[in-house]
Amino acid sequence: MNDYDVLRVFCAANGGLGEELGVVRDGSVLPDPARRQELAARLGFGGTVFVDDPERGTVDLYSPGARLPFAGYPCVGAAWLLDVPELITAAGVAGARQDGEFCWIEARAEWAAPWVLRRYASAAEVERLGPPPGAGERLYAWAWEDEAAGRIRARGFAGRAGRTAEDEASGGAALLLTAHLGRALNITQGAGSQILTAPQPMGWVEIGGRVVLER
Repeated sequence: MNDYDVLRVFCAANGGLGEELGVVRDGSVLPDPARRQELAARLGFGGTVFVDDPERGTVDLYSPGARLPFAGYPCVGAAWLLDVPELITAAGVAGARQDGEFCWIEARAEWAAPWVLRRYASAAEVERLGPPPGAGERLYAWAWEDEAAGRIRARGFAGRAGRTAEDEASGGAALLLTAHLGRALNITQGAGSQILTAPQPMGWVEIGGRVVLER
């Protein structure tokens, strides 16, 4: 099957970097969850989205190894592509909006997959890190670059298929960190991808970034 789009989500200011995402705009061509999982594994992106209703924003989310009730960067990418006011996920309804060069969704921290949030003393220390041994820990390593301005340097290491790989941009982890710190953040992750977040009333968190259509 070749009928899918590839986006990059949470790009840098120059439009580069970001995390690659596959989006099957017409989910009806592959309705069976097992076959969707096979395609997600074959594509190998950190996330693959199947759009089941483009007008209502109903989406079905997969990693290479599992069906997901919610995932941060796939939802931001899907919201940008569909240009809808909300996304309907298995975890719940996420609000969505476009704001200039940024696309935002509003979600809850409890929807995100668990990450270990580990603070380091400096951005330089985060940049020197190598992948943690083994693949059992999903580690989000972070440090303040400018605490007063809410600027953070982060790297995310997620276990996949018996190995630990580095994520270029981890929306769910950024969501958890924002809920933990209780303040708006400007996160530089990986080689330079940018994630923006802002806590909202009643336990909601907005998360946003730039999205580009790769192919």
